[in-house]
Amino acid sequence: MDNPTDPPEFFNVSSLLAQSAARHPDRTAVLNKRGPDSLGRTRLSYAQLERDSSLFMEALGRGPLQAGDRVVVMVPPGPDFFVVIFGLFKAGLVPVMVDPGMGLKRMLLCLSESRPRGLVGVKLAHLASLIMPRYFSSLRHRVTLGRRLFWGGQTFQEMLAGPRGDGPLPPPAETRAGDAAAILFTSGATGLAKGTIYTHAMFRAQVEAIGRIFDLADGGVDLATFPLFSLFSSALGLTAIIPNLNPVKPGQTDPRKMVQTLRDERCTSIFASPALLARLAAYARENGVSFPHLRRVISAGAPIQPQVAIDFASTMGPEGRLSTPYGATEAMPLTTIEAREIAEVRGMTEQGFGMCVGRPVPGHRMAVIAISDRPVPRFGQAQVLPMGEVGEFVAAGPVVALSYFERPKETELSLTMGPDGDTWRRMGDLGWQDAQGRMWFCGRKSQRVVAGKAVFLTISCEAVFNNHPKVRRSALVGVGPAGQARPVMVIETTERRMSRRAWLALVEELKALGRTNPRTMAIAVFLRHRDFPVDIRHNAKINRERLAVWAASHPDALP
Repeated sequence: MDNPTDPPEFFNVSSLLAQSAARHPDRTAVLNKRGPDSLGRTRLSYAQLERDSSLFMEALGRGPLQAGDRVVVMVPPGPDFFVVIFGLFKAGLVPVMVDPGMGLKRMLLCLSESRPRGLVGVKLAHLASLIMPRYFSSLRHRVTLGRRLFWGGQTFQEMLAGPRGDGPLPPPAETRAGDAAAILFTSGATGLAKGTIYTHAMFRAQVEAIGRIFDLADGGVDLATFPLFSLFSSALGLTAIIPNLNPVKPGQTDPRKMVQTLRDERCTSIFASPALLARLAAYARENGVSFPHLRRVISAGAPIQPQVAIDFASTMGPEGRLSTPYGATEAMPLTTIEAREIAEVRGMTEQGFGMCVGRPVPGHRMAVIAISDRPVPRFGQAQVLPMGEVGEFVAAGPVVALSYFERPKETELSLTMGPDGDTWRRMGDLGWQDAQGRMWFCGRKSQRVVAGKAVFLTISCEAVFNNHPKVRRSALVGVGPAGQARPVMVIETTERRMSRRAWLALVEELKALGRTNPRTMAIAVFLRHRDFPVDIRHNAKINRERLAVWAASHPDALP
């Protein structure tokens, strides 16, 4: 944020698109493999994206919205999405982004909480806002992609084709670097979905960090499987390929289509959730597929299994690198690690030491402090835990968000002041730091199981049982009152069908396996679940909260 004693720095994140368009106006900025957008387009050059987003900005200026107003965006991935988002940035408006996969009720609550003044969306979005008006009572203006019915406002087609001369378009709004640029809601996978305020400066820092640490070269071709991450492609001068997949169900993607797109478009990079990457790695292994043109793979959203990282990295050419960053909606990227190093420390991960997520990226700091469920107004050097001791991750740096939208209690709980006087974010994750400066993630703080003096950490305990060849995934949950919960390990087996006798035999083997490790030797209850619930954004984080409710009613979990 700007220091009030300093002159304000004027910066608008849309200027990064303008720079890319100036360098390579004829280069393809967006190619949509999902099909045509609302205007029948599947491809946009950088010059077209720059001009269309400016036309959209100019047309917005003829409506009632003013700079700083919040605008809900309900637009599918494709050229329209890029034009809308960059046009809103240019107008100084604040796009509000919510995952549609979180369910209608939760999504509507998030939208209502943001009190939007505008709605840019397809016809179905406007119909929903009229059917359930109490969630959209603050709306003052509408923009419709496609056919507009009776609700008024502007249409996207009219805005881009409206009468005007051939003169230069007006410049973007003079926003300050510390002004809100967007509100991105967390997925709510491990708690309450909260609107994270992104500033223009934070977006700029992310673009610089992503381009530098992942070496995403200007002119590359990026397969963008996550809509929000695809916006970085335009800021970096890449061609964004929008694949034909359901963005809220990446774990169910047909790998054949993805492989075909990677090959046809000669993609040089891809961002993929661990769930999607696992499907691609399995398909490549079974069919002898390789990707010699792929130079960079980025996998995020949840810890990636070491074997998945190793398997996919083996399909790439000699210059290919697979990286997985650590972070969250509120701070990304904070650390990064490559497949080579994941393979080197794999043994420690399998023994329950946690998932190594690498070293902090340049310009950012991380520390480990004592675990607390209460506000921590400040911490001193004395509160920083020594190397090797498990505690709570805190982080500081330019990609770290400093507030949630109108949630002062959650903001207070999530921030702390460090010994340097800077504001640090409490990540809500538990782990430790090794002698080489690497961070090791052991699980979410809210998902730890406390049983008296014993504390069980999800990632650490699950890794031990995941070593068994008949275990596809495992999930640690607690059954019973807080502080005195009983650790229960829920198992998803590799075999879809398993007799009662075979399951009981497997349980005895798992108990024996658990007794070999001090982290798991006290776990004595095992339950079988056919298909774990996962998060809606990346389909990779196990929803242990739902599994805990299920386990609490299971007769085998009772004392």
